Amino acid sequence: MDKSKRIFLKSKRSFRRRLPPIQSGDRIDYRNMSLISRFISEQGKILSRRVNRLTLKQQRLITIAIKQARILSLLPFLNNEKQFERSESTARAAGLRTRKKIG
Repeated sequence: MDKSKRIFLKSKRSFRRRLPPIQSGDRIDYRNMSLISRFISEQGKILSRRVNRLTLKQQRLITIAIKQARILSLLPFLNNEKQFERSESTARAAGLRTRKKIG
């Protein structure tokens, strides 16, 4: 009987609590680029709240700050490097298509 009960008990793992990404002293503001840039992916997308480990209120403030920074040209709307590579390859493909039709 004891063995069957032991199976259902969850093992007590040592859980190291992660530090919150935003300390109480940090100001969530569109000018605070070092803070804002932590919550943006390489592509320039706003990361989700689950990935960021933020509270709902913090995520809303971060999102508003990122959008304000984008409007004021402090942040790009997209990461231009990847966009440029794609547009270059699509231009080549389009050029190949037109050549085949003409020839």
